[in-house]
Amino acid sequence: MSQMSPMNPIRHTVALCFALAAAALLAGCERPPVDSVQSGYRGTGMEQVYNPRTLAKQLPLNQPPAPIASGAAEGPKAKDVYQNVKVLGNLSVGQFTAQMVAITAWVSPEQGCNYCHNPANMADESKYTKTVARRMIQMTQHINADWKAHVANTGVSCYTCHRGQPVPAQTWYQPLLQDKHADFMGNRNGQNAPAPQVNLSTLPNDPVTTYLQGNATIRVAAKTALPTGPSASIQATEGTYGLMIHMSQSLGVNCTYCHNTRSLGSWAESTPQRLTAWHGIRMVGDVNNDYLVPLQSTLPVTRLGPNGDAPLVSCTTCHQGVYKPLYGAPMVQDWPGLQAPVGGNLLPVAAMMASPAGLAPGAMAPAAIAPGGTAPGGTALPPPLSEGSRSVLYFDVGSPTLQAVQSAGLAALVAELKAKPAARATISGYHSASVTPAQNEELAKQRTFGVRDALVTAGIQSNRVVLGKPQQTAANIAGEDPASRRVEVTVR
Repeated sequence: MSQMSPMNPIRHTVALCFALAAAALLAGCERPPVDSVQSGYRGTGMEQVYNPRTLAKQLPLNQPPAPIASGAAEGPKAKDVYQNVKVLGNLSVGQFTAQMVAITAWVSPEQGCNYCHNPANMADESKYTKTVARRMIQMTQHINADWKAHVANTGVSCYTCHRGQPVPAQTWYQPLLQDKHADFMGNRNGQNAPAPQVNLSTLPNDPVTTYLQGNATIRVAAKTALPTGPSASIQATEGTYGLMIHMSQSLGVNCTYCHNTRSLGSWAESTPQRLTAWHGIRMVGDVNNDYLVPLQSTLPVTRLGPNGDAPLVSCTTCHQGVYKPLYGAPMVQDWPGLQAPVGGNLLPVAAMMASPAGLAPGAMAPAAIAPGGTAPGGTALPPPLSEGSRSVLYFDVGSPTLQAVQSAGLAALVAELKAKPAARATISGYHSASVTPAQNEELAKQRTFGVRDALVTAGIQSNRVVLGKPQQTAANIAGEDPASRRVEVTVR
C-alpha cells in the first residue's frame, strides 16, 4: 500500500495565507446573532439592524441622571435676593438653588460650584466658565422653546451633552487644515484621510464645519436631467454622503431610518424621522453659529481647536450612538428655567431669518421660524411697520417671541442702525388692558428685552439701545387688537 506524501511546503504556505486572509476578512464582520426591526413592506429592505452586544454596551451609557428636587415656585425671585443673576433671575429662590445644584451634578460633580464661581464672591465674573455656562443656559432655553420641531416636549438639559463632565465628550473641532505649501495634489477636501466621524471612509472628513456650521447644499443629485435647476457636483455628493454617515453613526441607525429604499430623495416616500432630522440639521447650525462660535474670544487657548477654532456640537454630541438622546427620557419637564427664556431672551436673528428652502411641500417649518402668527379667532398679525425713524413689531397674544413674519422689520431695523453708527434706538413695549396691569407690564418688558437682545445679537452695541417704560394702549379689554401687542423702536 502506497503511503500519502506529505503536503508540499509551498502548498502549505499558500493554504495558511488564505486562512489568515479569510480570518482577517471575517474579523470585519459582525458575528451573529443580530436583531432587525422592519419599518416597511417585506422585501423592500426597510429595516434597522441592531447588534444586541452593541446595544448592551450602550444602554448603561445612555441613562438619565438621578432625579433632583426642582424646588418650590413660591417665594421671592432670585434676582431680588442674589447679586448678578442675569439669566435665571425670574425663578424663585427655591427653584434657582435647585437649578444650580442640578447643573453642578450634571456638569461638574467633582469640581463643584467652584468650577464656575469664585467662592469668595459668588457674583464675581472673573472665571470664563461662568460666562460660558450662562450662555449655555440661554442656548438650552432657546432649543427647548424654539426648536420643538426637533426636540418636542422631551427637551434637552445640560446633562444631555455633558453626562457629568465639564466638557462634553463629543465636542467637535475642525480638523487641522491642509498645508497647501508642500502639497502638489491641490485641495484634498479632507478626503483620503480616514476619520471616525465618516466611519474611516475616504469621504470628506469634516461634515460638521461644512454642513452643521456652514450652509453648504446637502444634495447628491440634480433635480433635472439638464443643468437647468439645482445641481450637485461630485464633490458635493461625496460631502453629503460623509454627512449622512456621520448622522447614521451618531444615531446608531442606517439610511432607512429616514429614507425609503426605493427613492432616497423623495420626501413623499420618506419616514417621519426625515423631517425631524431636517429640523435637527438647522437647529445644530443655529446653535453653532449663534452660541458657540461667538465664544471663541472668551475661551482660553487650551479650549480651542488645532486651528484656533471654537468647539462645535454635532449630532453625536447629544445622541451619542442612540436614536434618541438618553433613549427619549424627558429632560426638562421639572426645570422651568430650562424650558423657555426667562426674562425675554429672543430667538437669535440668524435663526429667525433662516429659510426652509427645499422642504417638501406640505411639511411643517421649524416652530422657531414658523411663518405667520395669528391672534385668537384667526386674526393675522399686521406686517412690521417701518416709517422714517420709527419701526413697529407685533406679537401674538401672551407671547414675548417675534414670529418670522416680523423678522423683516427687525432686519430693516438692524440695517438702519448699522448704517447710522452714531444713532441710538429707544424701545418701548405696548400692551392691551386685558388681564392684570402687572402681568401686562411684565409681558411688555419681556418683549422689549427680546428686541434689545436680538439687536445686540445682530451686532448693535448694547449702549446704543435704550429701554422705555411699558405703555398701555386703549385697545378693547379682550385684547384681540393686534396693534396693542407691539414694540416700537425709534432711531435717533
